[in-house]
Order: sequence, then C-alpha cells, then structure tokens
Amino acid sequence: MVLTTLAHHVDITFLKEAYRRTRKNAAPGVDGQTAAEYAKDLDVNLRNLLNRFKSGTYKAPPVRRVYIPKGDGTDRQRELGLPTFDDKVTFRMHTDQGGLNTRRCKACGKH
Repeated sequence: MVLTTLAHHVDITFLKEAYRRTRKNAAPGVDGQTAAEYAKDLDVNLRNLLNRFKSGTYKAPPVRRVYIPKGDGTDRQRELGLPTFDDKVTFRMHTDQGGLNTRRCKACGKH
C-alpha cells in the first residue's frame, strides 16, 4: 500500500467548505477564540491556516479540558476536550475531506 499526502488537494475553497461544515456554537478552545471572532477575519484566518498546513508547520495546539456532570444522578464527571477553532476546521477538513469526494484533483486528475 502506498500512502500519499492530500495536501495538493487543499486550497482556499476546500478550507472554506470545511469551515462552512464546522459547528459554530461549540465552546472555544484554549485560545478562547469563538467562531464569531474567527469569522470576523475569515479569509485571513483560513489563508494563514492553509499556509501552515501546506508548509507542514501546522501543529495542533493544546486542547482545553473541562469536566461536566455525567448526568446519571451521581457526582461523577466526564472530561471534554475543546480544540481551538483552527483545529476544528482542520478536523472537519480531514473527516469529511471538505467535499473531496465530489471534486477532481487538478494536479493528478484523480480522487
């Protein structure tokens, strides 16, 4: 099996679709940035994310940990990890491939 990168498929349109599909009402991550704040400079934020992704310098930041009640009537709690909004867009890009399954790659004509 040969593994190849999908980086050549990722462009600003691809990231905008990943952004569109990302939940906007989730709690902010460790950086405190909300979806509304991210959207104020959307093009700049997505361009910056794209540049870091393509250059290989994107590093997932720490995830903010919060504890919420389990809801089973006990005092037990469960841990939630809250990623930054950049990370949420990146997750979305990887999980549903930003619509890759409906696009043809300009570079290789596949996918």
